[in-house]
Amino acid sequence: MVMTSDPRPLYDRLGGKPAVDAATEIFYRKVLADPVLSPYFDGVDMERQVAKQAAFLTMALGGPNHYTGKDLRAAHAHLPGIGDEHVDMVIGHLAQTLRELGVAEPDIKAAGAVATSVRDEVLGR
Repeated sequence: MVMTSDPRPLYDRLGGKPAVDAATEIFYRKVLADPVLSPYFDGVDMERQVAKQAAFLTMALGGPNHYTGKDLRAAHAHLPGIGDEHVDMVIGHLAQTLRELGVAEPDIKAAGAVATSVRDEVLGR
């Protein structure tokens, strides 16, 4: 676990709803520009996807829980060939997004740790 001297939830340290919403938009621009990841989003309603992801990140980062989507295992079960390398790419895009938004490195590492903690669920193991 990544420690910080700021006792607030990571959600608040990142800037709350406006920051998570902005990060989610930027993150998906990166994912959709990635030739390895973008095919997984063919035919996906991206407006709905961005909203669901923002709600999920809000909950996962310690903000209010308004997430009503599928659990991670069910949400990713239909994705053929998804593996650790894909999760690593997603975490990398998240870190890059947070850096672009001026988030401190300890908080970027903490967000990465949250993402890494759900790896096995995403990959169905």
